[in-house]
Amino acid sequence: MTTLVALREATLSYGKRTLWSGLDLDLRKGEFVAVLGPNGSGKTSLLRVLLGLQKLTGGSLDQPEGLGVGYIPQQRALDPTITLRGRDLVSLGYDGHRWGFGLRGMRERKKHVDAAITAVGAEAFANRPVGLLSGGEQQRLRVAQALVCDPDLLLCDEPLLSLDLAHQQAVSRLIDKRRNEAGTAVLFVTHEINPILPLVDRVLYLVDGRFRIGTPDEVMTSEVLSELYRTQIDVLRVRNQIIVVGAQGAVESDQPHHLQAD
Repeated sequence: MTTLVALREATLSYGKRTLWSGLDLDLRKGEFVAVLGPNGSGKTSLLRVLLGLQKLTGGSLDQPEGLGVGYIPQQRALDPTITLRGRDLVSLGYDGHRWGFGLRGMRERKKHVDAAITAVGAEAFANRPVGLLSGGEQQRLRVAQALVCDPDLLLCDEPLLSLDLAHQQAVSRLIDKRRNEAGTAVLFVTHEINPILPLVDRVLYLVDGRFRIGTPDEVMTSEVLSELYRTQIDVLRVRNQIIVVGAQGAVESDQPHHLQAD
């Protein structure tokens, strides 16, 4: 499997605080990697490094020139007074940094935007103002915006946050479809692994400067999480769901019965 991005002995610190160090991670073509861990463990910062917005404190990042990168941000409600149409939002992912399109360029742009909208099933609301769309509809358009540039690597920052189960499943299926059909590598930061558990090849779990990388079966165990959190953690599997139970403070308090992330 072709490696698209390689981190070697990567370290990221803010002042005296080290988020993670000695991180070796290969992101491979067509691979789905989930990034988990408590708030402040450096999950979003890892995405920022790969987006070129944050420099490593130490180690190296091998990322080929010209690598296409798509980014799906956290779900945030848009102002209902915004008049920007759904297709205009998607087009920003294609030409947000370009100016001076000719007629041919405009045709090519429309072709890519239409294809991305179709890929996420957003044709019915693509011409409506984004501020009037539901959270699930808005997030479908954000996925389209990330796909319109035909990325080799898709970076997802909690794209399921605030979505109901049906929309979580829909967005997850869209991302999985892309990586299966186009071989796009996916790095997926999430609060909850269960909606994407059947899709995940590997897990990167970050806790207080420590980390573990492996398959879900290798990482999501009582032994591994107890070692990472340095306290007793119990991992249970119930009806193909992962439930993490630990001492108070070991797992985020807002949802203490589920796997937590940033």
